Amino acid sequence: DEARLLEKPPLSYIALIAKAILSSPTNKLNLAAIYKYIEDNFPFYRNKGRGWRNSVRHNLSLNDCFIKVGRCEDGKGNYWSIHPSNLNDFVHGDFRQHRRSR
Repeated sequence: DEARLLEKPPLSYIALIAKAILSSPTNKLNLAAIYKYIEDNFPFYRNKGRGWRNSVRHNLSLNDCFIKVGRCEDGKGNYWSIHPSNLNDFVHGDFRQHRRSR
């Protein structure tokens, strides 16, 4: 049902990002690959302009559950991964925002 495909998915940006990262065999993706995963798997975002991408960047940089894990080979940007203390929760489908203990 095409209308259902174009409905906004009932997932937070944290969940969308985590699903993208977990889809990678290396459990890390650069920003462009995260965008591509979201657009490929959630058609709602394909024609929604660029605003949702700002939300993705915001969530990556401000949530403790996501960490930078090195520069991309082309030198443009970083790879992002899930903090080890959150990985088990995300693998089991718990995408709530968690704060790491400092």
